[in-house]
Amino acid sequence: MPALFLHLWKILHFMNIQKFVAAMQSGYTFKTGGMQIGAAKLDGTVYPECPVRLPLKTMNRHGLIAGATGTGKTKTLQIVAEGLSDAGVPVMLMDVKGDLSGLAAAGSVNDKINERYGGLGLTYQPQAYPVELLSLSSEKGARLRATVSEFGPVLLAKVLELNDAQEGLLAILFKFCDDNALPLLDLKDFSKVLQYAANEGRALIEKDYGRISTASLGTILRKVVELQQQGADRFFGELSFDIHDLIRIDDKGRGYINILRVTDMQSSPKLFSTFMLQMLAELYSVLPEEGDLDQPKLVLFIDEAHLIFRAAGKALLQQIETIVKLIRSKGVGIIFCTQSPTDIPETVLGQLGLKIQHALRAFTANDRKAIRQAAQNYPETDFYKTEDLITQLGIGEALITVLNEKGIPTPLVYTVLTSPRSRMDILSENEIDEIVNRSALIRKYNTEIDRESAYEILNKKIDGDIISVPKTASAPKRGRPQKPSSWLEQALNSAAGKQAQRSIVRSAFQILQKVLK
Repeated sequence: MPALFLHLWKILHFMNIQKFVAAMQSGYTFKTGGMQIGAAKLDGTVYPECPVRLPLKTMNRHGLIAGATGTGKTKTLQIVAEGLSDAGVPVMLMDVKGDLSGLAAAGSVNDKINERYGGLGLTYQPQAYPVELLSLSSEKGARLRATVSEFGPVLLAKVLELNDAQEGLLAILFKFCDDNALPLLDLKDFSKVLQYAANEGRALIEKDYGRISTASLGTILRKVVELQQQGADRFFGELSFDIHDLIRIDDKGRGYINILRVTDMQSSPKLFSTFMLQMLAELYSVLPEEGDLDQPKLVLFIDEAHLIFRAAGKALLQQIETIVKLIRSKGVGIIFCTQSPTDIPETVLGQLGLKIQHALRAFTANDRKAIRQAAQNYPETDFYKTEDLITQLGIGEALITVLNEKGIPTPLVYTVLTSPRSRMDILSENEIDEIVNRSALIRKYNTEIDRESAYEILNKKIDGDIISVPKTASAPKRGRPQKPSSWLEQALNSAAGKQAQRSIVRSAFQILQKVLK
C-alpha cells in the first residue's frame, strides 16, 4: 500500500507540475512583446521553460514593488528600468537612498550571478545604460524648476492646504497678476504680491476684483514661509523644466534613465510632494491622449513612496490620486516602491496592474495583519499558499502578477529574479562628474536666470516709477545672447505670452478638477 500511495503521489505531483508549467507559459507569453525578469519556481524547483515576462503594453497601468528592507526591492526596480530602457522606453527614477546611480556603469560577473543565471537558463551580459542626473536641490544634476505661475492657484492651494475662501483669494491674486502683466516666477514674487495686496494695492485690487481678507492674506503668507523653510525657493523659478526632456532616446534606440537625486527628501517631504504633483499635472496637461499604445512613452519609479503619502495632506493626496487615475491615457506609467502594500492608499492601490511582492517579516501582530492584507491583493492560486509564502521568499525572489494585454491579471507566480546588468553599487564622485560634464540638460538648466518679474515691477510701482499697467518683463539678465526670432516667437516668449500660455495650462487643469468632482 505505501508503494501504491507513493506512486499515486508521483502521478499527481507530475500532473500538477504539468498544469503549473502550462499555466505559467500561457500566462506570461505576450503577442506585443515583453521583458523577462526571471523564471517561475514551484516546490523549490526553478523552471527555466517558464520565463516570467512583463508586457510592455500594460506598463502604463502602473505598478507596485513592495517588500521588507533588504529583500531586493531596489535591485528589482533596477531590473525593470533596464528592461524598459532596452525597449526604447524612457524612465524617471526618484532616487531617495542614493543607490541607483550605478545604472550608468556596467555590472561585473561573480560566482553568485553565474549560479543564478545558470539556474534561469540565461547568460549574464553586463551593460551600462544612458543616464541623466537630475536634482531639486544642490546635488549634482540638471536642476528641476517650475514657476509659481505654472503651478496656478488650484495646485498651489492644494500644496498650501488652503480652505475654500483662501483658495478663492488665491485665484483673485493670480487673475490680478495675469491682467497686469506681473509674472509670478518664484516665491519672492508671490510673497511680494501678498504684501502688496495687504497694503498699497488693496484698494486697487478690491475695486476690480472684490473685497479681500487681510487675515487670509496673512495665513497664506505664513504657509508660503513654511514651504520656503523646506527649500521650495530652490524649486520655484526659471528656467522651467521642459517635460519633453524626460522623453529622450539615445543613438542606440534605448530610453534614457533619468535619475532624480532626492536623498534629502525626508527633511523636505512637502517640497517633494509638491514637485511630484506638479510634474504629474504637467505631464497630463502637455502630453496628448495616446489611446492603446504597444508600449508606454514614459515610466516613473517612485522609491520610498510611503514618505510621499505620509507627508501629503488630504487635499494633496486627492490630487495625486486623481492624476494617477488619468495619466495612463497619456502613455505614462507610475511604479511605486515601498515596504508594504498597506503604505499605498486604497484608491491608488486599486489602480495598480503590476504587483511585485518581495518578502515581508512577521515580528508582531500588526505585521501578521499586514501580511494577510497583502496576500489578499493577489489573485487566488492553486499552486501556492500566498500568506505563508510571503514570509519565506529569499533575497531576489518575489511573487508577481501583472495585467496581460487584455487587461486580465496573470497567474500569481513565485519568481526567481534576474540580476541587474548594470552596476549594483553607486558611482564614484569622479564618475558622477563625468556624467555631469557631458550632460546637455545640465548646460541647459543650470544657468541661473533672474529676469524682471512681479517683485521688481511692484517695487517700482510702490516707488512711483510705474503709474499705469506694468510693462512686460525684460529679457533674462544672464545667459547667452539669443538669435533674432520671428514676431510669433517673440510674442510667445514675452512675459505676456508666457502668462497667456500658463493661463491656458491652468485652465485645462481646472477643467480636469471639475470633471472629477
